[in-house]
Amino acid sequence: MALTYVTVDVFTDIRFGGNQLSVVLEASGLDTELMQSIAAEFSYAETTFVLPPADPANTAEVRIFTPKAELPFAGHPNVGTAFALARLGEVFGKPVGDTVQFEEKAGLVPVEIQRSESGPTGARLTSPQAFTLGDSLRAEVVAACCGIEPGGIAVAGAPGAHEPTIASCGVPFVFACATSPEVVARARPDTRAFAKHLPPSTAVGIELYAPAAGSAPDGADITARVFAPEFGVTEDAATGSANVALAGLLAALDTAGSTELVTTISQGVGMGRPSLLVAEADKRDGTVTETRIGGHCVPVMEGSMSLD
Repeated sequence: MALTYVTVDVFTDIRFGGNQLSVVLEASGLDTELMQSIAAEFSYAETTFVLPPADPANTAEVRIFTPKAELPFAGHPNVGTAFALARLGEVFGKPVGDTVQFEEKAGLVPVEIQRSESGPTGARLTSPQAFTLGDSLRAEVVAACCGIEPGGIAVAGAPGAHEPTIASCGVPFVFACATSPEVVARARPDTRAFAKHLPPSTAVGIELYAPAAGSAPDGADITARVFAPEFGVTEDAATGSANVALAGLLAALDTAGSTELVTTISQGVGMGRPSLLVAEADKRDGTVTETRIGGHCVPVMEGSMSLD
């Protein structure tokens, strides 16, 4: 038995930038254990498996795995999988149009294909679950996990400062605003501190971010890093599920009762995989009603995996 796969660099327009994704096409017949083993073999931040949809009105069922665990939802796997299927032009005998809809454990995920005259260039998803705010964490705990001084986290006294907070659009992350991009750059995740203070049942990981203030090489509004060692990802190059929730958090923190937030986020620069994500959030009468994340993609490899 041979499985066909493609790989995509997501949230970048430069090959070998962005976040790597492997997409296993027509994965019918694979059980969960085998999917997990294949994801570990690829050892990318995530691997997706494309299956026939339960409802023929949808495009496909998509399952998402890190090297260690299955996720109910993730951003760059959806963007990259939609892009990969759009390049193929057809999935399970049906043409791929300008939008696709994936069945996932977190719910239905609609994804809009972005195109130019030469073909697909990327995608933008709408998060499957409503934005939610969770508990706050002590700055000292988050600082220990990130390997920075507690004073490096802006909890008050600066625009946008807040206590480290759990937020989610399907996958919970801890969000901490650093006092400067330099603090973000010098963070060094402490895996022992993560194991002690942030079990997987609490959150997938931590996003440490700061206003870029003109420091980002790609002109982004925000510079960010995401750490998720308990899920086998010490640092992620581009994290759609985190940054779509960050957009919701920033909209929620905005003093305006209604807003349409659009922000660009630079991630992965220090890893040598520069990424640029476009995050959006709509707030109406004090409630965040919708969040979206998108960006460019680049095809990289295609091949087959032998299971004989």
